[in-house]
Amino acid sequence: MKSAVLLTLTLLCAALVQAQTVGLAGMLGGRALLIVDGAAPKAVAAGDAFKGVKVLSTQGDVALVEIGGKQHSLRVGDAPAAVGGSADDAGGTRVVLSAGSGGHFITQGQINGKQTQMVVDTGATTVALSSAEAQRLGVNYQGGSPVQMSTANGVIPAWRVKLGSVRVGDVTVYGVDSVVSSGAMPYVLLGNSFLSHFQMTRSNDQMVLEKRY
Repeated sequence: MKSAVLLTLTLLCAALVQAQTVGLAGMLGGRALLIVDGAAPKAVAAGDAFKGVKVLSTQGDVALVEIGGKQHSLRVGDAPAAVGGSADDAGGTRVVLSAGSGGHFITQGQINGKQTQMVVDTGATTVALSSAEAQRLGVNYQGGSPVQMSTANGVIPAWRVKLGSVRVGDVTVYGVDSVVSSGAMPYVLLGNSFLSHFQMTRSNDQMVLEKRY
């Protein structure tokens, strides 16, 4: 029975394209066995997080989790909760960011359904990330168009690629142009290939992004 549940959840996860999916395979000593994006089940205790999914509490065959700032109740055997698909986009049109140290707007986001740390860069033409981060996120950057990028250390190889999805808060933009650099980068730069989809307003230490239609 347990194997059948795992197989069903895995197939459902694979079918939900362009969304992060979270299912509950079972319980292990009070810990929730989470399946995130079809990966192998991971035992997560209350208060801990796995791939951006935080377990708030467990009781019986139900786990209360937090995904992208929203709470979801998962039950063993139910279809996975989808985050980042078209149904979720319908209710997500606004992102509010707060400035961190140095005045930079740093936020947790998702590229192709996987968590990454981003910093808003209105001076960047496209979303930019390092080759190491692209590899971690599963982006096939070497299949993109090779270009040269000028840096403080000289000219280095880079690749132009189109990202399947970029998500911040409750809002997802699909088919986003990006540049993958062979050099090291501490964050993903959230450039204008993403930001141009929004009306941006800034008040003191707060930035609000309203999605354009």
